[in-house]
Amino acid sequence: MSANVTLSASAAKQINAIIASQASAGLLRIGVVGGGCSGFSYTFDLDEAVNGDDMVIERDGAKVVIDEASLPFLDGSEIDYVDELIGASFKIHNPNATAACGCGTSFSI
Repeated sequence: MSANVTLSASAAKQINAIIASQASAGLLRIGVVGGGCSGFSYTFDLDEAVNGDDMVIERDGAKVVIDEASLPFLDGSEIDYVDELIGASFKIHNPNATAACGCGTSFSI
């Protein structure tokens, strides 16, 4: 597995804060599933374990895992965390997405 996915310092800081408040979770799992407004949707879940086919991204102590099936959709992406006037959320800056929905979690390729 050789997908190029990066994690921003802001995302790492937020992941560490979330994990610190959870008793059992130790990492953030990001995936891509079919559906949503534009054809595909990102999923964000807390998890305890890394599976054998997961890619692990680490930065400043924060761990993100991405399953093998989702990697092609995320190749070249940056996982970021933004705190804007309209709200705070994880954002994926995905160069493969040709369109995105206003919700920020749905995209098409």
